Amino acid sequence: MQLTRMSVAAQSIALLVANVIGAILYVFAASRGAWAIPAERAAGIYTTTGEPFVWFLSILPIVAIFLVINVAWVVILARRRWNGGRFCLLAAIVWLAAIVIDFAHH
Repeated sequence: MQLTRMSVAAQSIALLVANVIGAILYVFAASRGAWAIPAERAAGIYTTTGEPFVWFLSILPIVAIFLVINVAWVVILARRRWNGGRFCLLAAIVWLAAIVIDFAHH
């Protein structure tokens, strides 16, 4: 039995999809931990006692896993031909959008 190898483009698309799922998980985890409650903000209540710690601990596993995956992805793409580079840049844009969404709600 012979195993077939995935093309660089197929691998890059799979990693892009994984990054989209990771970014969604990041936004979901961040929203559960530290997003401001609109009713409290409207009433002038600004609580920040433990929110940064709760936020950081809730997103740490997701960010750490995808940081390792994406650094490996960039290293592998840099050693090969840069065929999947645009998917890597799209993944970076997805993560930037997730961060903007998260920080807009603090």
